[in-house]
Amino acid sequence: MNNSGIYVGLDIGTTSIKAIVCENVKGQLNVVGVGSEQSAGLNRGIIVDIDKTAAAIKKAVAQAQEKSNVTIEEVVVGIPANLLKIEKSRGMITIADQSQAREINDQDVVNVAKEAIMQSLPPEREIIDLKADEFIVDGFNDIRDPRGMVGVRLELHATLYTGPKTVVHNTKKALEKAGIKVKDLVVSPLAIGDTILNDGEKDFGTVVIDIGGGQSTTSVIHDHRLKYSYIDPEGGQYITKDISVVLNTSLASAERLKRDYGYANSDTVSPENTFTVDVVGQSKPVEFTEQYIAEIIQARVEQIFERINQKLQTINALELPGGIVITGGVAALPGITDLAEQYFGVHVRAYVPDQMGIRHPSFTQGFALTKYEASLSEVDLLVKQTLRGTVKSQAQTNEGRRPSILKNSAKSSRAETQNGRPRQKAPEPQRTQSKPKSDEEKPDRLASIKNFFNDFFN
Repeated sequence: MNNSGIYVGLDIGTTSIKAIVCENVKGQLNVVGVGSEQSAGLNRGIIVDIDKTAAAIKKAVAQAQEKSNVTIEEVVVGIPANLLKIEKSRGMITIADQSQAREINDQDVVNVAKEAIMQSLPPEREIIDLKADEFIVDGFNDIRDPRGMVGVRLELHATLYTGPKTVVHNTKKALEKAGIKVKDLVVSPLAIGDTILNDGEKDFGTVVIDIGGGQSTTSVIHDHRLKYSYIDPEGGQYITKDISVVLNTSLASAERLKRDYGYANSDTVSPENTFTVDVVGQSKPVEFTEQYIAEIIQARVEQIFERINQKLQTINALELPGGIVITGGVAALPGITDLAEQYFGVHVRAYVPDQMGIRHPSFTQGFALTKYEASLSEVDLLVKQTLRGTVKSQAQTNEGRRPSILKNSAKSSRAETQNGRPRQKAPEPQRTQSKPKSDEEKPDRLASIKNFFNDFFN
């Protein structure tokens, strides 16, 4: 299904907040407006000051609204993979009507999704997303959409994504203070992997490395599912700090040098190319070579790659045929794919969105959120609708699980449940005592009725 309409993806990053407005026209997603604002109140991808972040979000959305000429009321927001937990989840319901098979409808999909998320969670965790893997109807599996099929029992095998409640709450609260509604919460690596990989890469397995400003996210996509995610606490911001410290220049100047003269691989840079830098404590600019700054950048990137490599080796992810795809703001550094190939020993390519106005890898996540949401099927939307309705009161849902099962059982079991309530039947002796009184009144009422009809016919 191709959902029609406007989709707004909101990437709340450590260094910048980006809002991308896309219009879905007959399955084609077109970017119609972009807003970008310097981040505030974030540390390593996590909101630590809700008010500051809300103000920055408001500015970014206002820019996107002005450029697109679209009133933005709700957004699809990405949730970082910090402490993300990926679990298998199952749900099963009986859909028989008086022991007879019937057609499966939307409500049945909702009910089985409710059963899939009914599990006890630690108080510090919250459900972020539920992704349906397959439906099973009376033992027949690998069903993507069971609606319209006839069956007695419906099962759902799904993947459940949970994260820290603090991260989810702070994100929602910041958007609420910015006056914006949450259309959907999406795990960022899930949306990125679904967008930047082709069908073969998602099927056979590929590693995605998103190197952002405050942290680097590594995820493994295999069999069209997010199987693994790792967060490295360093990103492009640390490269900027390294340049600032080594060259003794301001952070603003270091960021400009990284953007204008930076290379990730010092072997590909000529030592003859030079540039001048305003150094603190010097009256005149100091001259440096491009190779020197490339060595500073390479040292930090190699540290990030080293930690990522150790994690990938433990799960044998580098043996997947899809290799590695790098994206995020740092992926714009020239020579980073060559350095990654030398380090990991597999094929590496960089992903850059090809949409007009966002042709830079730093816009990957914002665009991926819109594309992911626009490609959701009707069944996916039903599952998400269920999730959004129950995640707010998880404790109440768990308490009400047994009554919901009784509702799906046969009528006889409901009757048995009602018969097991002796306290409600206690007042019956009072009702039997009142019967003689009603019996005495019956002859008088019958006699008056007879007299009425006798008089009427006469």
